[in-house]
Amino acid sequence: MESIFSDPKKQTMLSGVQPTGIFTLGNYIGAIKNWRKVQNDYNCLYFIANLHSLTVRNDPQKLKKLTLDCVALLLACGIDIEKSILFIQSHVPEHTELSWVLQCYTQFGELTRMTQFKDKSAKNADNVNAGLFGYPVLMAADILIYQSDFVPIGADQKQHLELTRDIANRFNNLYGETFNLPNPYIPQSGGRVMSLANPTSKMSKSDKNLNGFISVLDPPDVIINKFKKAVTDSESKIYYSDEKPGISNLLTIYSVLANLEMSEVEEKFRDKGYGEFKLAVGELVAETLKPIQDKYNQLSKDKKYLQEICDQGAKKASSIAQKTLKSVYEKIGI
Repeated sequence: MESIFSDPKKQTMLSGVQPTGIFTLGNYIGAIKNWRKVQNDYNCLYFIANLHSLTVRNDPQKLKKLTLDCVALLLACGIDIEKSILFIQSHVPEHTELSWVLQCYTQFGELTRMTQFKDKSAKNADNVNAGLFGYPVLMAADILIYQSDFVPIGADQKQHLELTRDIANRFNNLYGETFNLPNPYIPQSGGRVMSLANPTSKMSKSDKNLNGFISVLDPPDVIINKFKKAVTDSESKIYYSDEKPGISNLLTIYSVLANLEMSEVEEKFRDKGYGEFKLAVGELVAETLKPIQDKYNQLSKDKKYLQEICDQGAKKASSIAQKTLKSVYEKIGI
C-alpha cells in the first residue's frame, strides 16, 4: 500500500486527547506545543479520544460539542493537516475491532494492576464499569493499529505504554512479527506545569481553586490577574530550586514560552522583585495564547469545515489501520 505520508521513511508518532473541555496552559506546554513542533520530524497522527471519555457519564450533546471544539483548538494550536493526520477516534472503527482481539491476549491480572484504574475507581465508586477496567487495552489498540514508533506520555501513562508493549510482544511471539513496539517520547522542553495556587500539584482544570489553572482561552486580563496571585515564597530571590516550587514553576513557564535556557531567565530577572516577575510571566502567557484564541474563535464557528477535516482525517487514518487489522485477522484465522 502506498504511504499517505509524504515521507514514509520518517518514524510514526501517535497522540490522543480526550474531549473533556478546553486545554489548560499545562496541557499546552506539556503536550500540544510539542505536537506542533514534531510534525516536521515525524509522521504524526493526532486523534480526539471520544471513546475513552465514555468511561464516565457524559451529556451526549455536550460530548459532540466538546469533540469538535477540541478539533478546532488543536488546529488553532498549530496542528497542520498538510503534515499530520487529525481525526476522531470513533470515526475509525478499526480501533475497537483491534481492541477486542487484544483483550483476548491481555491477562486479567495485568489489568487489575493498573494504578489509574484503582485511582479512578476510588473517585467514581458508583460507576466502576468494564470499560474503565479495559481502558488500557483500547489505548493499546489506538497505538498498535498505526504501528507507532513513539507515543508522547506523561508519568501517569507510563504503565499503560508498558502494558501495550507486553501485549504486542505476546502477540508477536505467538504469531510472528505483527506489531511494532512503541517507545515513549520525552520532549526536550516542557514537562509538568504546576498549579499556580498549589505549586506542589499538577495544573488541572478540575482544580476547585479557579486561580490554580490557566485555560488556553482565558482572556488576557484574567491570565495576568491569576499570575499576580500565584503562590511563591517569602524569599525575594528568583532562581530555580526544588525548595522554591512556586518560583520554579513560573521560571519553567517563562523559559519554555520565551524559548530561553533556565539560566538565561534567572539572569534576566536576577534583580527583579516577585511582583514584577509574576507580571512578566502573565503578560508572556497572554501574548502567547492570543493568536491561538483568535484562531480558535474563527474556526469554532465553521462546523462544516471542522467536520470535513475530521472526515478526511478518518479516511486517511483508516487506510493505515485497515492494513494492520487485515494482518492480525489473517494470523488468528479470521
